[in-house]
Amino acid sequence: MDRIIRNNSRLFLHCVLVYVFVIFNKPLHTIAADTISLGDSLTGDGTIISRGGNFELGFFKPGTSQNHYIGIWYKKVSVQTVVWVANRDAPITDPSASKLTILDGNLVLFNNEHKTPVWSTNLASTTLNTTQVVLGDDGNLVLRDGSDPSAVIWQSFDYPTDTLLPGGKIGFSKKTNQIHQLTSWGSREDPATGYYNLKLGPKRTIQLVIYWNNSEEIWKTGEWDEKLKKIRLLTEIRLNYQFNFSVISNVNESYYTFSVYNKSIISRTVIDISGQIKKYKWSESMHSWTLLNVQPKRLCDVYSICGPFGNCNQESWKCECLPGFVPRSPKDWSLQDSTGGCVRKTPLQCGGKDVFSPIPTSKLPDKSWFPQIYDPEECKSGCEDTCTCIAYAFVNNGCEATIFYLRLDASEIRSIAPISSSPVLVSTGHVRNRKTIIWKVVVPVFTLVAIIMGVLGCIYLFKRNKVNNRERLKGLHGVMTDFLRSKDTYNDTPSTKMLDDGKTEGETQELQIFNLACLANATNNFCLENKLAEGGFGPVYK
Repeated sequence: MDRIIRNNSRLFLHCVLVYVFVIFNKPLHTIAADTISLGDSLTGDGTIISRGGNFELGFFKPGTSQNHYIGIWYKKVSVQTVVWVANRDAPITDPSASKLTILDGNLVLFNNEHKTPVWSTNLASTTLNTTQVVLGDDGNLVLRDGSDPSAVIWQSFDYPTDTLLPGGKIGFSKKTNQIHQLTSWGSREDPATGYYNLKLGPKRTIQLVIYWNNSEEIWKTGEWDEKLKKIRLLTEIRLNYQFNFSVISNVNESYYTFSVYNKSIISRTVIDISGQIKKYKWSESMHSWTLLNVQPKRLCDVYSICGPFGNCNQESWKCECLPGFVPRSPKDWSLQDSTGGCVRKTPLQCGGKDVFSPIPTSKLPDKSWFPQIYDPEECKSGCEDTCTCIAYAFVNNGCEATIFYLRLDASEIRSIAPISSSPVLVSTGHVRNRKTIIWKVVVPVFTLVAIIMGVLGCIYLFKRNKVNNRERLKGLHGVMTDFLRSKDTYNDTPSTKMLDDGKTEGETQELQIFNLACLANATNNFCLENKLAEGGFGPVYK
């Protein structure tokens, strides 16, 4: 009996240890496929996937960045394409030490290294114990009451990042004044808040407007036409009949949205880091995104696209640094993101050691200072004496813009060439640009001149050969005439006028045609004594 008791005790202890081991080693990301419920946590490489398998939510790392974020991306697209980011301005470095969970009715991301929340839905606390988060097949992440799924507490469609999905919103809430807008990423590998915003127009007019830094209006579509169901500058998107655009307005909110007629089409609209609206469609056969439309079409039309001390080349549509400057972030520029602008290669010395490089322009930079100065030298010296002055321009009795004189360290100047009464300081960048322009002009002009000279030469040679042929024929005609006339005289034969064509000797211009009688008379009836030789065209007589 004691042995049985001991065995049962040993078995019970073993079961308890197994139970404790299972409880304390339960993976935190073992949760429902598309849902995070109260008490669940998402951590490490754990994810949730929408019911139809269209979208996935979890931690991701963009490009070569070492930062991690909670985001939503396409599950069925082979190229990871993130459409929403929770903690875009608060990255974490170790997802295995962080967790996404529900706390006091909010969805919260904790960084366990500091045991502090780094992102939250930021709603009023609630004691509701049925709260859950569900990822929908439309890409919308919804915080709701599990006992009443129609009771939406919070949704990601109200807080988009840079992407508008079918069914998403660009507009505003009439109850909370919450603005639904798209905001570009900071760079290709940084989802932080960028410079460009896409939202409704001023005074809440139903038109899409691109803003720079939520302040400068740089492009707009024109207002919504309710009768035609279109926005003026977006008609070319609608012409392919794949998308349905609409404006929803009720007592709660007003917003612009779109949908696809064919639900199998994967499409998205993005406010790019370039400041352009881009509409994409996924091509499964090419395994890439197809660009359907872009606005504004020209990159150089985008405000501040090249950043501080950058210039947009109107020919190549690419950003360049001004002379004496280099990209602030070569890595971002290599990823075609130049909004960070440029920095000086050599710091200014001030105190009379700097020079000014003239740059033609048609517009001064924003926030320029316009002092009352009436002399160009005074304008220049005023800038030289102020170390914070980085450039000046003078025209029409005031410091305005036509030639923009950029302040550089003297070491950046390679040569000085006079232009008018002011020295033009040419940098290596200017020299390269000038050589490029010269070659672009010289080569086509040289080619055109060579073609014209060749054509004229051919015409000249053709005409000269034609004249020479005529002269040779005239000479032959004269020889034959003299010969035949002398033959008549030698034979003391009366003239048969075989050469008389009714014209005087000076009027005869062409080689004459002789009949058989004339030729027989001239060759003494084709006498063999008069035969000189015989060639390919027959016998030749003297």
